[in-house]
Amino acid sequence: MTSEPIPQLDEGGGLKRTMKDLFAGAAGGVAQVLLGQPFDIIKVRLQTSTAVPPPTAIQTALSLYKSEGPLSFYKGTLTPLLGIGACVSVQFGAFHYARRQIQSLLNDPAGRKDLTYSQYYLAGAFAGIANTPLSAPIEHVRIRLQTQPPAHLNPGGVKLYSGPGECIKKLLKHGSLYRGTTVTLLREAQAYGVWFLTFEYLMNTEPVRKDVPSWKVALYGGLAGEALWLASYPFDVVKSRMQTDGLARGERRYASMRDCFGKTFREGGVGAFWKGIGPTLLRAMPVSAGTFFVVEMTMRAIADV
Repeated sequence: MTSEPIPQLDEGGGLKRTMKDLFAGAAGGVAQVLLGQPFDIIKVRLQTSTAVPPPTAIQTALSLYKSEGPLSFYKGTLTPLLGIGACVSVQFGAFHYARRQIQSLLNDPAGRKDLTYSQYYLAGAFAGIANTPLSAPIEHVRIRLQTQPPAHLNPGGVKLYSGPGECIKKLLKHGSLYRGTTVTLLREAQAYGVWFLTFEYLMNTEPVRKDVPSWKVALYGGLAGEALWLASYPFDVVKSRMQTDGLARGERRYASMRDCFGKTFREGGVGAFWKGIGPTLLRAMPVSAGTFFVVEMTMRAIADV
């Protein structure tokens, strides 16, 4: 399909265009965290649970509410609120940068022709790879904070981590801050390749992009979120397990990413790689819808700035 020039490409690849991409992405990131945090903590608890039989999402949510209170659904929010805003900013900035570079290679810098879908995937994968140095430590800290038991269950009645700062210090002390980065890189490349590809495919079914109603932008964004997790979830399970493993080398269950894949399979077969997929897909629709809606509306609002 060939449509009108894509708004994001009209201004070329200059600093002003990049700053707009980053700003719109940051706004989308804030929306993503506020919408998704309660679902995310349930997902992580399910992924890292060793209970037999494994609890359901509803059982996990009820247990969390009863033992730690309603605010526990927003445990560890400060780190992603600051960090995920930066991550989503990088994702959209890197995606549009890669897209413009591909357009330049095709001698079409004004973006008057659509990319092929494999090229959209490559641009999205580039965004995921560019995002990994930020997302790996940020998500590691968030997962540690989300999964730490309440203070009264710890020796001395003290929390393992008083907040993000102490968590980072302990991870650095044990050289673990970037643990799980390799599997995060694989997840990010696959996830964001599929995420951006799906959204752009759906948006390209419309004759004029700037006239797509907001509800359709949200719907297409939500569907892209479902595709993202279906395409990358096993990587996320392994990442969560590695990032909730023991801090010190002698305390770890998993020696490496490969070891974690092997032990996870031996423990629960293929199904173990899909633990928690239900609440994850439930979360993906509103979170991804909100992200793309905010980003797209922000881009339209600042188009003439």
